[in-house]
Amino acid sequence: MTQSQPSGERDIRPYGSWPSAITADNVAAAGRKLSDVCIDRARATPGPYWIESRPEEAGRNTIMALEAQGAAVSLLDAPLSARSAVHEYGGAAFTVHDGTLWFVNAADQVIYRRAVDGTITPVSAPDDAARFADLQYDPHHARLFVVAETPRADAEPKATIETIAADGTRQVVAEGHDFYASPRLAPDGKRLVWLAWNHPDMPWDASELWQADIAADGCLGSPHRLWAPADASLFGPRFDRRGRLHIVCDENEWWNIYRERRDTTGFEALTHERAEFGVPQWVFGQSTYAFTDDGRLIALASAAGVWRIGEVDRDSGEFRPWPLAWDFYEQIQALGDDIVVVAANARTPKQLVAIDREAAARVVRATDGLPADAALAMPEPVSWPTADGDNAHGLYYAPTSHSCRAPANERPPLILKCHGGPTGATSTALDARIQYWTSRGYAVLDVNYRGSTGYGRSYRQKLTGAWGVADVADCGYGARYLAERGLVDGQRVLISGSSAGGYTVLCVLTFTDIAAAGASYYGIGDLRRLMASTHKFESRYLHRLIGADDALLTQRSPLAHAEQLRCPVLFLQGLKDKVVPPDQAETMAAALRDRGVPVAYVVFAEERHGFRDAANIRTAIESERAFYTRVLGIAGVGDCMQLAIDNFEAAPPAD
Repeated sequence: MTQSQPSGERDIRPYGSWPSAITADNVAAAGRKLSDVCIDRARATPGPYWIESRPEEAGRNTIMALEAQGAAVSLLDAPLSARSAVHEYGGAAFTVHDGTLWFVNAADQVIYRRAVDGTITPVSAPDDAARFADLQYDPHHARLFVVAETPRADAEPKATIETIAADGTRQVVAEGHDFYASPRLAPDGKRLVWLAWNHPDMPWDASELWQADIAADGCLGSPHRLWAPADASLFGPRFDRRGRLHIVCDENEWWNIYRERRDTTGFEALTHERAEFGVPQWVFGQSTYAFTDDGRLIALASAAGVWRIGEVDRDSGEFRPWPLAWDFYEQIQALGDDIVVVAANARTPKQLVAIDREAAARVVRATDGLPADAALAMPEPVSWPTADGDNAHGLYYAPTSHSCRAPANERPPLILKCHGGPTGATSTALDARIQYWTSRGYAVLDVNYRGSTGYGRSYRQKLTGAWGVADVADCGYGARYLAERGLVDGQRVLISGSSAGGYTVLCVLTFTDIAAAGASYYGIGDLRRLMASTHKFESRYLHRLIGADDALLTQRSPLAHAEQLRCPVLFLQGLKDKVVPPDQAETMAAALRDRGVPVAYVVFAEERHGFRDAANIRTAIESERAFYTRVLGIAGVGDCMQLAIDNFEAAPPAD
């Protein structure tokens, strides 16, 4: 591992002070996301359709379609925005059949129908408080299958699988489980399958596959369980063109593809890779494999933080990757004999790509990249020894500039980046936020701490009972690993993370001395309060990650040990966040402020969990840079915004 820089004459400037072509505007523009790829199988020209977020429109989600001439057009005008609020994270907020769209509108969570002529009418009742996701159209009986979440006065919202008729009539198909996902209809319309699970499990811990048979008149039979593997999770049920059911399961350590036995007596493993063909179901509608019209199975698989795409031999189960330029993929769908997929790599932002049967690719829709003259740092997969005799993993980015280099004896400050979840993973896709830092002379370690996805079920479960301990150790050991190799300045370690990653940030700052300062984006300070106030989907998550014992929750809560936290902290918080409510940041910031610890608190009145508005995205990263520049005393930076940091000039707090 080397600290490489482009050759040629460059100005000598301290790390962290380098001028960069990558601005906060570029970071905000990169907030335009592509998701929920959908195909209209009833048409000769089937699409694709997809959701595209618009940070310049306060994060509005429009539905896009590809015209026959190849132009991408928006099908929803403001203020309409396609976003489901089920589980708060949503997903699969629309479906399409024969040119007609059905979508969930963000503001009122009503399902609307957009006809071919553009006329938009409500389907679900406008005064219904229910929320809907994972929309699937049943062309055999002109109705929708949906996951519904209905509020109750004295209990958690009720989850159901339902049908919604053209007149808005709702009929329950399945109830009784705490959660449902992935209703999928067989091609002949005679079977509906779905996933279900109960507290305290999350869907990547344990889940079940269920089915209801459908009679010729459309009536559904009683649900019956098809598969409930012990100590395993299921993901992504999907029928092939002939009606054979496939699903992803991790009963043998890795999320591999299984298929229904031909006698329908159970399931058999098709692939046997040391790789993941599944992802944690934080949102609805994710897809990692698809069946083309000519019968091929094309799949996405992840190993050691890198994604590949290729064909699965349907006889042997062998996975044959295609030699394409991208190393991150998501949202795969079949488009006739071709496939469409969201793809990216370290130099290319996420874009919608069509790939034919010869593995020739063309870009259907690109998102905003970075300036052509920008210096880009390449991710380097790294692993390091950590606590308990384990290894942790991540992606290392070295400072990179075309115009500057640092003094010979200086080492760069390091930003430890903590992903959310915590059951999530880093990505090799171009990340404008990371490049914003590396192009200014910061090193970044994007940490795949124990508990992350992409390294098998055992690694994913290493955070069981150990959240706030294992992830914290992995960050500390990672920083020391890089410092011992002379790649970073071990005295100038910073840490940044959002949501669950924000909790790791606060734990590192509270329980270790590895970092000089940190930025917590809607992070968690008080676990007991979070358990009492968060939404249903994650309301028992802590039971598995830590436990339900009050003493243990207090022991792992940074707020309960605020006297141990002495370094500056930046808090960034959306005031409409229901996943991590604002009182988490407010109480933690107040406790530190009262003790004389330097604190900056930046709030966004209209943001929820995650920042979507372009102006707020700009403000957030500019605040973070102003904060780091000031607390590290980096000289020669003249373009930072003004940021109020309480107690910054005060003496360090007393014991």
